[in-house]
Amino acid sequence: MQRPHETPLLSQHCNATTPPPSVMSLLTPPVGACPDTRSSIQLRLACCSRGRRALALQRAEIIMGNAQDKPSGTGGAKTDQATPGFRRRSRAGSTEKPRAGKGPPEKGSVANGATQGDRNQSKDIPPDTSYLDAPAGTLPPHLGRLKNEGNHLFKNGQFSDAVEKYSAAIDGCCDAGIESGEDLCILYSNRAACYLKDGNNMECIQDCTRALELKPFSLKPLLRRATAYESMERYRQAYVDFKTVLQIDIGVQAAHDSVHRITKQLIEQDGPDWRQKLPEIPLVPLSAQQHHRQKDPSAELVQAREAKKAEARFASLKTEGNDHVRKSQFRDGIEKYSECLKIKPDECSCFTNRAICYLRLGCFEEARQDCDSALKLEPTNKKAFYRRALAFKGLQDYLSSSSDLQEVLQLDPNVQEAEQELETVTGLLRQSLMDGAQHTPRV
Repeated sequence: MQRPHETPLLSQHCNATTPPPSVMSLLTPPVGACPDTRSSIQLRLACCSRGRRALALQRAEIIMGNAQDKPSGTGGAKTDQATPGFRRRSRAGSTEKPRAGKGPPEKGSVANGATQGDRNQSKDIPPDTSYLDAPAGTLPPHLGRLKNEGNHLFKNGQFSDAVEKYSAAIDGCCDAGIESGEDLCILYSNRAACYLKDGNNMECIQDCTRALELKPFSLKPLLRRATAYESMERYRQAYVDFKTVLQIDIGVQAAHDSVHRITKQLIEQDGPDWRQKLPEIPLVPLSAQQHHRQKDPSAELVQAREAKKAEARFASLKTEGNDHVRKSQFRDGIEKYSECLKIKPDECSCFTNRAICYLRLGCFEEARQDCDSALKLEPTNKKAFYRRALAFKGLQDYLSSSSDLQEVLQLDPNVQEAEQELETVTGLLRQSLMDGAQHTPRV
């Protein structure tokens, strides 16, 4: 049965921030109302946004009331306490029966893969503090430990605690009269990094400025101060510092990206004449540039570079020598192959190639010597045997020439040049023996 005052009340309070008491009262149907009456009331409330909120509040009160009515256990009130015969739904959507007698694990039982005794034993292991004794420049030991402790805290993201350690180290240097610009510069720069991480840009800029006064053109203080300037939208000062960084080390990609980004901001801020409004960019001395740009290469790197250059020169000289041989420029070929052997004294092909040049020029003894050197490096080199045979032939040592030609044919029976040359040398050897016999006096 519909009550005539329900709709005006809902329309009157539909824009209210909180459902009025009259609307809330509608949520409770009259005593003895049938289920159809309850459904009708909830349906009309759901059609209004404030009515929907009222329904939600009612459901929340019912849930909270049920939770408060539950008895508390040993660990305080638990809203998801299981009751006898009730199945608790797991995260995967399945139900599981409550476990009787479930309680905390006994002493010595396994929990998360470790026993209670193991956990107690791990608590007894002292933390590693070896990092405190790491090298810290020329600082005294107690100040060096403060610096190292600050570094450790910074790596773990504890920036405020790191600031305290760096500050204590800076104060200790001042009290002890330490005038090491290098160490103080690092302390100020490290503390500036902590300030930058915490968003304290003004403190970061002040510490970076102190560090740069102690050691001008230091890379890290300049980078950190430039970053702080950019965070504060002081783009002109940030641009100057980033450009100074690039004078020191052109390879800092972060500085390149920042200059490109800040340039756009300055054009929007100052217009086409933005360069004229910049502070003066300092000129970095050459010594500071070399310190960051040029590093002495290791001996292995230098050796590798020299070997690469020598390999390239060797290949070029050998190619030139081969070209000279094709053009019958044998003296030039000898010169190129000789230079190759200065680079690689154990290159067999250079000896055999130079032997060709000597043979063409009639320098048989030099050709024989080069073939001897080649055969020491490669005892089965066919070219060396064949060309030495030609050198022996030129020296009229036909027996040695015949022996080398036979060696060639043993290594490769298909060398026709060796067969033909062996026939020629055999004939010359027979002729020389006959000539020798004629000139031998008979007894």
